[in-house]
Amino acid sequence: MAFPVTEHVAKTARHTTFYLACGPADGAPIVFVHGWPELSASWRHQLPCFGALGFRAIAPDMRGYGRSSVYPRHEDYALEHSVADMLELLQGLGHDKAVWVGHDWGSPVVWHLAGHHPERCVGIANLCVPYFARGFSPQEVLPYVDRSLYPEGTHPAGQWDYQYFYEEQFDAATRDLEADVSATVRALFRKGNPAKMREPARLSTTRRDGGWFGGTGRAPDLPLDTDVLNEQDASHYTAALQRNGFFGPNSWYMNHARNREHAGRALNGGQLDMPVLFLHGQFDATCETVTSRLADPMRKDCTKLSEATVPSGHWMAQEQPAAVNGAIARWLARELPGYWPA
Repeated sequence: MAFPVTEHVAKTARHTTFYLACGPADGAPIVFVHGWPELSASWRHQLPCFGALGFRAIAPDMRGYGRSSVYPRHEDYALEHSVADMLELLQGLGHDKAVWVGHDWGSPVVWHLAGHHPERCVGIANLCVPYFARGFSPQEVLPYVDRSLYPEGTHPAGQWDYQYFYEEQFDAATRDLEADVSATVRALFRKGNPAKMREPARLSTTRRDGGWFGGTGRAPDLPLDTDVLNEQDASHYTAALQRNGFFGPNSWYMNHARNREHAGRALNGGQLDMPVLFLHGQFDATCETVTSRLADPMRKDCTKLSEATVPSGHWMAQEQPAAVNGAIARWLARELPGYWPA
C-alpha cells in the first residue's frame, strides 16, 4: 500500500520541529535525522519505502534548518539540544522508543541519543560518520587520519582541515556559502568519484586555499549533478538555505568542546549495547572509513554492530537510495524481527 508523505509540526515551549511523515499512523516509528546542510527532504527516498513496509517513517528538519526553530548563538547548536529536540519529537509522536537513523551531523545526534538515552532506542543506524564514545570532533578523529595520504607536514589536520576553518573564520565561511546559495547547493551535492579516492580530499586544504571555494568568495557555477538532486530538490534546498542562511547550519561545527563534554556524560562509558548498523560510503573522501582506521573505535564500543558498504559518496541516501533502503531493511529484519510490522 502506498502512503503519501505528509507535513507536520511538533511544538513545545522550548522548540518547534517541522517534520515529514509517511506510513500508517500506528506504525512502529523509524526516525531519519539529516545533517549539514540538508533538510527532512534529504530522506525523500527512504520515507515512502519504509512507510510502505508498515513503519511510521519520520524525518525532521533539525534546528537551524527549514521550518524548525532557528537560534542566534553558536552554543544553541550543541548536540545536547538536538538530542532534547528528538526526545520531544518522540514524545509528541506518542512513542517511548524508536529506531533512529542518522547521516552526517545527524549521525552524532543519533550516537549521543543512544549513549544518553538507550531506553529510547530500539536500534540505531548511521550513515558515513562513525561512532566515537568521547565525541566526534577533530581532537578525536585526528589520530586516525591516513598519513600515507595526508602527510603531517603538508596536511596537519588531514581531511578535517575545513572544521578548523569554521572555528577560525566563521564569518568568512558563512559569507562564502551564502554568496550564491543556488551555486553552493550545486557545488556541494555531488556524487562520489572513485578516481579521487587516493588523492587528498578537497576539504583538506580549506585554510590554505582561503575558504571553501579556493578563496574566490563564492561557489563555482557547476551543472546540477542529477545523480544526487533533480531541479525540484535543488530548488527546495536553495529556498530553505536562502531563507534561514548558513549561520545555524555552520554553528553545528562550533561546539566541539561542548559536544565532547556531553559525550563524557554518556551511560556505561559510552558503550552501546543495542543493535547498531553502520553504512560505509565507499567513495566518501572525507568520512573515509573503508581503508582507514576511522571506524575502529566504533567496533570496540558497539557490542552489536553490523556493517555494510554502499558504493556512493557522502550523500549516500540520495545518491544510492535503493542500496541504503535495502541495507536498512535487511538489518531490521535480521536484528530486530520483533519490530518489523506484522
